[in-house]
Amino acid sequence: MKPIKQFKKNVLTVSLLSLLAPLSVQTFAAENDQAEIEEVVAVGNRLKGSASAVIEERKNQAFVADIMGAEQISRTGDSDAASALRRVTGLTLVNDKFIYVRGLGERYSSVRLNGASVPSPDLTRNVIPLDIFPTNIIESLSVQKAYSPNMPAAFGGGDVNIRTKSLPNERIFKVELGTGVNDKMSNGLTYEGGSDDWLGKDDGTRAMTTALRQSLSHYIKGSTDISIRNIREVDGLLFNRTISQDEAAATNKFLFKQLPRDYALTEESLDPDLGGKIIYGDRYDNVFGFDGSLGFLASVSYDNEWSNSKEFGAVLAAVDVKDICADDRSKCYRAEDEKRVTKHNVKVNAAFNVGYKLDGHEVGVSYMKLRDTEDEASVGIYQEVSKSLSIADGQVQRKQLVSFEQRELDILQVKGTHNLTWGLLEGVGFDWQYTDSTAATEIPGELEITVRDRYVDGKYDSTYYNGSLGGNPFLYRFVDMEDNVENYGWNTSKAFYFDGDELELKAGGYFIDKTREYRTDFFNTRFAQTQQLEFASSEADALKIGSYFKDDATIDATDVELLFQEPIADDYLAAQKIDAYYGQFDYSFAKSWRLSGGVRYEDFRQVALAFSRSAFDPSLLQDKLSAEAIKEATIMQDDYFGSLSMTYSQEGYQVRLGYGQTVVRPDLRELTAVQFQDPLTDYRTIGNPFLKSSETR
Repeated sequence: MKPIKQFKKNVLTVSLLSLLAPLSVQTFAAENDQAEIEEVVAVGNRLKGSASAVIEERKNQAFVADIMGAEQISRTGDSDAASALRRVTGLTLVNDKFIYVRGLGERYSSVRLNGASVPSPDLTRNVIPLDIFPTNIIESLSVQKAYSPNMPAAFGGGDVNIRTKSLPNERIFKVELGTGVNDKMSNGLTYEGGSDDWLGKDDGTRAMTTALRQSLSHYIKGSTDISIRNIREVDGLLFNRTISQDEAAATNKFLFKQLPRDYALTEESLDPDLGGKIIYGDRYDNVFGFDGSLGFLASVSYDNEWSNSKEFGAVLAAVDVKDICADDRSKCYRAEDEKRVTKHNVKVNAAFNVGYKLDGHEVGVSYMKLRDTEDEASVGIYQEVSKSLSIADGQVQRKQLVSFEQRELDILQVKGTHNLTWGLLEGVGFDWQYTDSTAATEIPGELEITVRDRYVDGKYDSTYYNGSLGGNPFLYRFVDMEDNVENYGWNTSKAFYFDGDELELKAGGYFIDKTREYRTDFFNTRFAQTQQLEFASSEADALKIGSYFKDDATIDATDVELLFQEPIADDYLAAQKIDAYYGQFDYSFAKSWRLSGGVRYEDFRQVALAFSRSAFDPSLLQDKLSAEAIKEATIMQDDYFGSLSMTYSQEGYQVRLGYGQTVVRPDLRELTAVQFQDPLTDYRTIGNPFLKSSETR
């Protein structure tokens, strides 16, 4: 008689049986007509980045989220996290590196690495540029669009969690090489840089010399003052004699000669883009005789890319310019700025992960070093009729910029996941992480030149400058910023099952200690009122004005004075500390309904102090670094942030309703009265120490 096979209904069993093969099948003898086949449960691990695992994780999220796994990323061929995330619904990629969630700026988005907060190496934003994370180290990308208590309260529009690869399932070795050429922008602006530019690192070519840096603490008049007048006073006291005007001028010109002066631009064919990556990893089972698994994954990637673009900005002459533009385009704009920009980006990334798994426990250590360098050369022509700056008026303003910005991010992370099976703790899940990261941004040398182009009968004639024009004809900038962030946290969870329903309780803690140090130095040139400079008589030669003072003899023959241009507050120190705790529940009932929510408590403390490292007179710093100033610059806030989400699920769809309370806090740079470049307007902006966090919503 043929036995009747009866299987107990178990979704987990069915799903695992459908995914894992080959499977061992146990055969049982049928004792009677109603012999029941014993349930077979196959236990196995699926790749977290696989397509099926990603879909299942997305369906099981209590709050609205999108998940993109390594398998999906590899199919699209995207090389970095930013490019991959632009394929997620509701996300917009800005400047090829920043993600806007639902159209909101980066202020309203947060980026974490394996659940940890890491600092941004970008000078103008508090969010990490995602293009610095190569996809070869990414296991999955999680974008949560609805707030939950286990997220930082500064949530805004969304949270991006970059989850890196842990142990490989088997030995992996991969080498990729690539190159590309864009024939539509094969020519660009270049200049003579340093020998290590291909590594994204300045070799000292652009940096201040030791003599110039030492002069900043030698020529003091309350604060650094390298003017000819102050040089006479300081050296006169030092040498106990009268220093002549010519001697002081010679010293000032000597300091000018310590600046990088070879920034001539040339237009030439750009090199092809180059890129490559190497990935190697392996897994060793039954390590140390405990039936555990030890594995590692190492990767190195390199990208060398060029881009060339034309930009146009204008101020309309009137609200409605439709009619006046029809006959004469020049009447449309009150001011217009045409710019040509060439950027050279070099990314060098290295990552190493090692982990150990044993009986539901996994511990891993990872280290990442990410370098992203942007070398920019640009030429802009500015016209404003009201200031007699137009081709028709015979002159326009020419602005040339050369800027080398080197950004680095170092991350050391230790993390663990544990499924406990000890007595009363059986069924408790516990995970933790400790992350120590440093973001450093350096502009070892930047030169901005602002001069005039002369036009005759509508055609270019020459490039010139005279002392009566004033302004900042040759402006040097040096910047150094360093962020240090120590972040650690833990989460614990326990599930309870009763009458077909399921209740999961979660709790955790999240702690951040952040410090920032920012310094910038400006040097400007001042020419005599009678000084006339003719830089070029052709547009090709005009590109080379960045090397006009390359020869020492040219400086000696020019009536020019180098000035240290820095206000009393141009540097700042800042610190931030956050202690957070949360409790959360997730209740599934009536087969189709799910209610999730909880509350988070955050104790937020922050201080940001603007001052000048070049101010040596205590009276100049008294109002900047006094106890009262520190108290006024300190923010201490603590609050509760709640959330609630309801989900209704059927086989082919889900309906979600969510509510959350979050906060938006000003960035450290926005709270200090220090000049910075606004990323949206491109204007130099001064921070406001009186900004406040948004109210809880």
